[in-house]
Amino acid sequence: MQQTPDTQDVQHVTEYDAVIVGGGMVGAAAAIGLGQLGLNVAVIEAREPQAYDPEQPLDVRVSAISVASEQLLSRLGAMETLLTMRHAPYDGLETWEMDGCLTSFTAEQVGQTHLGYFFENRLIQLCLWQQIRLMDNVDLLCPHKVSQFKRQSAQQRIEVTLNDGSQLSTRLLVGADGANSQVRQWSGIGVTGWDYAQSAMLINIHTQTEQQSVTWQQFTPAGPRSLLPLPGHHASLVWYDDANRIKQLSQLNKLQLAEQIKQHFPDRLDANFSVESSGSFSLTRRHAQQYYQDNLVILGDAAHTINPLAGQGVNIGFKDVDVLVAQVANAIGSGETWWQVSVLKRYQQARYYDNQLMMTAMDAFYASFSNDLLPLKLLRNGALKLANIDSPIKRKVLKYALGLN
Repeated sequence: MQQTPDTQDVQHVTEYDAVIVGGGMVGAAAAIGLGQLGLNVAVIEAREPQAYDPEQPLDVRVSAISVASEQLLSRLGAMETLLTMRHAPYDGLETWEMDGCLTSFTAEQVGQTHLGYFFENRLIQLCLWQQIRLMDNVDLLCPHKVSQFKRQSAQQRIEVTLNDGSQLSTRLLVGADGANSQVRQWSGIGVTGWDYAQSAMLINIHTQTEQQSVTWQQFTPAGPRSLLPLPGHHASLVWYDDANRIKQLSQLNKLQLAEQIKQHFPDRLDANFSVESSGSFSLTRRHAQQYYQDNLVILGDAAHTINPLAGQGVNIGFKDVDVLVAQVANAIGSGETWWQVSVLKRYQQARYYDNQLMMTAMDAFYASFSNDLLPLKLLRNGALKLANIDSPIKRKVLKYALGLN
């Protein structure tokens, strides 16, 4: 959207109910959800997702979409199109240690046909953008970046200036702009957290094995080794390890990397594979000290980054979207001022401690399995054996992970 000065050289300001900074998966989902309530929404994003071609190579960045996230994407109108693109459903999850102590979860245990789907992140974003483009009350401002935020205290609004000089004014500024959120930093909301001194490598492989339906991970003292099913004769491997080790692996060619995988991944992996692509990232934990201010709210990675061990990152981001949209809808339905602090506070109350619980659980799980102390090893082996018993507790844990509680 291009704005030009009038004859008196006064910049025109376009007013919106909500302006969302960040058009990734979480930001795009929030835009549709708020747009479905009849609000006028703008989404600011620097890069448009690449168009889909079924012949193009699989992206390295993939997400495990839980049943709850699937339900949200269906309500947003994106799931039907998404299922026409590359995807891999999975109905089982297995975890074990190097000595073979195993626990498994299946969709059947919670009365589901599947536990979720693996999708490339870009395709989720692309389908959400396609839905946005069908909405008259949601504007995609791309490629654009924010150059300035300014509070308009008298009007109880926030003014956003873009890199081309155009100006927007909004009742609610939504930060969905990732771990280094510009919105969060401008607002002065602090974060707590730490670096894990570990990294993860994502490796797409081509296998002789046909599309798999179980995602698995083996724990080692250096970190987990995981397989994520991808469509056709493909899979994604995740190698967690010391940051220096991952840096070393990143410098290998595809044949050398394949040899390292064969040496360090379990025999469960089909040995007849070839490496297609890879990428790596460091593991960090960040949690914002709060999720809102006057006329401002943050969600997704802008509010929290979590250990990716259980693939919950985008799922808890989608939970943020679901709750925020529900709170705004409830406020509109009851005649409240939907952008006021009391409404945003209810969003935080519904999400903050749930996110904290998930983050802490993943940290504890990761720390307890990523070492070889004998007392701890005996304890966790006992826990794995207990977890493998089909019980109400096991089903409750699985439902929580799937967002079905």
